[in-house]
Amino acid sequence: MREIEVSAVLPVYNDLAALETAIPQSIETLEAIAPGRFELIVAEDGSTDGSTEFVRDCEAEDPRVRLLHSDERLGRGRALNRAFAGAEGSIVCYYDVDLATDMQHLTELVGAVRDGYDVATGSRLLPESVIVRSGGREIASRGYNTLVRTILGSSLHDHQCGFKAFRRDRLLSLLPSVTAGHWFWDTEVLVRAQKNGYRIWEFPVRWQQGEGTTVRRKDVIGMGSAIVHLWWRLHVEKS
Repeated sequence: MREIEVSAVLPVYNDLAALETAIPQSIETLEAIAPGRFELIVAEDGSTDGSTEFVRDCEAEDPRVRLLHSDERLGRGRALNRAFAGAEGSIVCYYDVDLATDMQHLTELVGAVRDGYDVATGSRLLPESVIVRSGGREIASRGYNTLVRTILGSSLHDHQCGFKAFRRDRLLSLLPSVTAGHWFWDTEVLVRAQKNGYRIWEFPVRWQQGEGTTVRRKDVIGMGSAIVHLWWRLHVEKS
């Protein structure tokens, strides 16, 4: 039986076209980082576009690929929770299936946890970061992260970049307190990790906006509401 050091998770929802590139590129990159000691978990969340069948075929051909399928839509956060609970590696990481963050950074991401950090996270908002995206998304992202820093007391710059790694044992001890089930999961995990004294390394990345990604008014409003709700929960927990 293979000893697994690194478990990489791809959260997927109707992403067939992206998977055709992401799976082979992930395997190539992970093999260079942890030769023979990694698994690629595809957390496929109620897709209807053939993603399930495609990953199942990949799984049959390569034992390093694992399909974690859900018939019902769980949401990004709950899908990640499920994947990390079932992961075998002492280091767990995830990144967006569109590979918006340059995969060359995966070595840095995993290396930070190997070097003793509890959490490592890519940042699109540090001065050294190189990003390509629309002006609307740039403004929304900077505004959102400013609110997180101001209201929730975070010292990080970018909370929503889908490129993070964790010591699995430290992450699992944190997850019972995390209530976000979808996109706010990334932010809540980072805020709670800071509140619990976890060692976190944030580093600049090269990032390019994926096709078809948009910022909707209801998403912005929902994120703002989630920040306020988390602020309230943190204060209730302290009392």
